[in-house]
Amino acid sequence: MRPQGCMPDTAWSVAADAVSLTVRLTPKADRDAIGGLIQMADGRTVLAARVRAVPENGKANKALAVLIAKRLKLAKSSVTLAGGATSRIKVLRIDDASQATLDRLAALVE
Repeated sequence: MRPQGCMPDTAWSVAADAVSLTVRLTPKADRDAIGGLIQMADGRTVLAARVRAVPENGKANKALAVLIAKRLKLAKSSVTLAGGATSRIKVLRIDDASQATLDRLAALVE
């Protein structure tokens, strides 16, 4: 069991060929940005992100995938929504589990 108030290190987990990234998305923001790690009330650690796109017809979800792909220097098609289409909490699948991608993910939260 983790001590009270202690945050786990990451909002992602690594499988053999992909990374699963949990994000709390704020749509209709003043700019597209990554905000760093935050701890949810249930104890999960997520990456905070915001996009200018509206949450209609998947526009905000697509903008999030594009933002993450750009920041990780990956092709847009490498980042897809794996869960949370209508929720603020999203799970993204990143089809590149290389050390370079993991290093860039770690740099996003520093």
